[in-house]
Parts: sequence; C-alpha cells; structure tokens
Amino acid sequence: MNRIAKRKTGTFFKILFICILTLSIPVLLFLYAIQAEKYTTLAREVTELEAKQEKLIEENKRLISDISILSSAERIEKIATEELKMHKADSDDIIRVEVTGEKK
Repeated sequence: MNRIAKRKTGTFFKILFICILTLSIPVLLFLYAIQAEKYTTLAREVTELEAKQEKLIEENKRLISDISILSSAERIEKIATEELKMHKADSDDIIRVEVTGEKK
C-alpha cells in the first residue's frame, strides 16, 4: 500500500473509534440510569419488607404472650371450677383401664 492509502485507513479507524466512543457514552449513561432505578426500587422494597418483618415479630411476641397467659394451669382450673362447675376427682372416682394390644 502506498502512504496515502495507509493514512486514509488510519484516519478511518481513528474516526470510527471516536464515533464508537461518542455513541457508547450515552448508552452507558442510559444503562447506569436503569441500574440506579432498579437499585432504588429494590432498596425501597427491602425497607418495606424490614418494616413488615418487624411488625410480624412484634405480633408474634404478643401472640406468644397471649398463649402463655391463656394456657396457664391456674386459669384453666379457674374456668373449669367456676364456669364449667367441675371439680378435682377424688382417688375413688378414678378408674384405671388397661388396653392390651390383642385384636378380636
């Protein structure tokens, strides 16, 4: 190749490189904006989920406390004696039944 052809080829590649670089900057900025939007959306969702989790943990603590109170032996005995008119069985009232594993 002669010198002029080499210079034209070199100039063509320089111009091509500059054009690609010039076009890639807006594309990269656009991709960055998309990623920033995704990050913001995910960060908001994480915050909402953490708040919901905290609320559920507090509700769970309250429910566990309620279960503890409602299942106390004293409360159950009080309901049985006062509301259901039950009484503790005497030892004479207890009948023991043995079940054997035989089938008829």
